[in-house]
Amino acid sequence: MNENIKWGAAAVAVVGLSIGAVVYFSGRDKSPPPEATQAVVDTPPPAAAPEEPGIKHPVPAAAQPEALPALNDSDDTAQKALTDLIGKKPFEQMFIPDDLIRHIVVSVDNLPEQKVAEKIRAVRPVPGKFAVQGSEDAPVLDPANYERYKGVVALVTSTDTKQLLAAYTRYYPLFQEAYESLGHPPQYFNDRLVAVIDHLLATPDIKDPIRLVQPGVQYQYADPELEALSAGQKALLRMGNANATQVKAKLRELRAGLLAMPKSAQSAGG
Repeated sequence: MNENIKWGAAAVAVVGLSIGAVVYFSGRDKSPPPEATQAVVDTPPPAAAPEEPGIKHPVPAAAQPEALPALNDSDDTAQKALTDLIGKKPFEQMFIPDDLIRHIVVSVDNLPEQKVAEKIRAVRPVPGKFAVQGSEDAPVLDPANYERYKGVVALVTSTDTKQLLAAYTRYYPLFQEAYESLGHPPQYFNDRLVAVIDHLLATPDIKDPIRLVQPGVQYQYADPELEALSAGQKALLRMGNANATQVKAKLRELRAGLLAMPKSAQSAGG
């Protein structure tokens, strides 16, 4: 599958598990990537109002039992926080531990784009190979592909959202510093995270069979509107409607928690 879609899908898990969203659904399949077709759209959230100057969704400053490490020295801390949250084995299977917070931030920031930073990934590939059914002239996505994501979806949906948000709040200054280092507006990471979640929630639902075309080495969605979607939205499509529905439910839960944070508190890193 297209490297952007594969890795972008992974990033959709990063939003969910690492910082507070959900997306290890990517990976570098050894087979060419697919893109899909005919879609029936899940009712998207209302269109976001144009961004206003300043912070829209402040993260309250968390009481720190001990000083946070410098961003460049934060890997051990980030690894422990994620391990405590999801377990040692799932962490080792899913995440690439080096420069973790920076790579998570880049992953989240890239999801609404059609291309992602391929060399800066926070998660490992999804196991298994991409499969296609149908004839050479009329290929369709093999629904067997969806099975590859079920274990990760189960982990994502079972992760305690309150604990996830607590960890995110505690380490938010590191996420904010990493985001500012990217050097482009908007400069408040939590605002970007909420906007990315809204973008993912607007992903259309796809009903099988998902028709593909193969104009070159890689497969593409037969429907040009789907082919024009972002890397993050294609990642959700690729895992199948049943899995994507569960991921979206977790994203909505996460979004609600982010917006319920106290607005009067001093924002961390703001």
